[in-house]
Amino acid sequence: MKKTATIILNRNLPEVTDKLYDSLVRNNGHLTDVYIVEAGSDDDKLARNHSWHARWDQARREGLRTPRGFNYGLTRLWEEGKFSSYDFFFLLTNDTEFDESPYLEALLDELEKHPRVGILSPCSKYWGEWFLLKEQTTLYFWYVLNTALLLRREFIESVMTPDTPDYNNFIYDGSNFRGYGTELELIAKGYANDWATALTRRVWSEENETHLKERHETINTESYQDNLRLAVAEGELWMRRKYGFKSRWNMQLYSKGFYDLFFKLFPQYRKYRI
Repeated sequence: MKKTATIILNRNLPEVTDKLYDSLVRNNGHLTDVYIVEAGSDDDKLARNHSWHARWDQARREGLRTPRGFNYGLTRLWEEGKFSSYDFFFLLTNDTEFDESPYLEALLDELEKHPRVGILSPCSKYWGEWFLLKEQTTLYFWYVLNTALLLRREFIESVMTPDTPDYNNFIYDGSNFRGYGTELELIAKGYANDWATALTRRVWSEENETHLKERHETINTESYQDNLRLAVAEGELWMRRKYGFKSRWNMQLYSKGFYDLFFKLFPQYRKYRI
């Protein structure tokens, strides 16, 4: 068993998932075991090397989406007694793309250099943050929105549901179905427990949105625009109900408060502050 477990989410796009799986194994297979979650896929659209299939009625009808999908994969590792054997968990949606390089090795090297980073994300070449990462190739942020996150096990253990983890609550709040704002909640919980979130320029990744824009009917989901509209509406309602926040801006300020406190507690990391 290797030190890293990679979890890939698939829903009805086996050829896309197989391509990511093959690339990952070809370039990084010496460092990671790879698990594929079928997040409500049809029986005839399963990835070649899928590990688990969420096939209860609601999962088939609505899919698991990102929060419930990653929760489900982590829960299965937990139930199978494998979770504690891994030091790192690489969470990927199947529309994530990298270049052909040993990118996981570079990400693990960054985590070794940054022992208080619990979440590490590659940076897209098209984000404004890419231009902040020049003299320092890795900096700490109070927000990250990406389809590729490398998580440290000690970080997960500090923020996870400790008693009855399942697909609704392992690390993400699954009641926020599409997940708008859940990444901010996870980052804030990390800083509240002395774990930072970082972006690095050493590795880039991109989300290929073409799949959702052109193949949403095959995926069995709403169109790209409807998905975006529903994600924002549902996420803002979730923030209002859970925190009393009226917008994502309030949620960002909430996360930023813990971010600022982190550097007071750990002044040795101030050089990584933006």
